[in-house]
Amino acid sequence: MQKTVYEDYKYSMQDTTSLYVGAKYTLGEILEEENIPFKFRLIVERYILPEADLQDTLETHLYYLKPESFTVKIYKQIKARAKVNIIEEKKSFTGKRRKRYTTRLLSVEQLAAMTPSQKEAKGVVIQELCMSKLALMTF
Repeated sequence: MQKTVYEDYKYSMQDTTSLYVGAKYTLGEILEEENIPFKFRLIVERYILPEADLQDTLETHLYYLKPESFTVKIYKQIKARAKVNIIEEKKSFTGKRRKRYTTRLLSVEQLAAMTPSQKEAKGVVIQELCMSKLALMTF
């Protein structure tokens, strides 16, 4: 039996101002990945892992994050935002209402403010975590 590994949304990219990390990475894989900057791996190891598990994906970790968590303050400090897909109902020119996925960039505080049941009702799918490189440097 062949085991297939889901590799979509397992990436890290950088531009001049931001770092983007795919949401399918587990926290353990983030610690081992050489392409992810050392500062973010250090934040994961010291601040995020005490409240999470190595086997949790970044998507799961962000999905079930509580607003009163210390981790939310850490994400706020590094100006982290989550790229998510949300189901929205839009009205077409003919007057019909259609539900469609739209991509939004939400701060981690906004994402944590929603309960898991609200996220499920809105069909939230987390794609990636974006953070400021400058904020990472000052951490």
